[in-house]
Amino acid sequence: MAKITGGVVHTLPSDLRKALASDRKALAAWESLTPLSRNEWICWVISVKTAETRKNHVERVISELKEGMRRPCCWYGCVHRKDKPISRSVRWVLRRRNKKT
Repeated sequence: MAKITGGVVHTLPSDLRKALASDRKALAAWESLTPLSRNEWICWVISVKTAETRKNHVERVISELKEGMRRPCCWYGCVHRKDKPISRSVRWVLRRRNKKT
């Protein structure tokens, strides 16, 4: 299998790797992304709670890359990065999200 580039913090999960490898157009779009963009897509896929949602996210990565999207829509960014502080806007989203649960 060809090498598929991962993200900055996250390695490429096998389900997303398999989906990318099976779609030439999506893979070309993936490889054209910056490492930070790839990282956000990966984080968006792995940060879900159920297997069904994860499957849906993997499918959406493929379709949205083919539509020309460079980053996940409405995604506030990867909170797993340790090389920079979390921005004010992301802290606000996380606080708001925690109040709902």
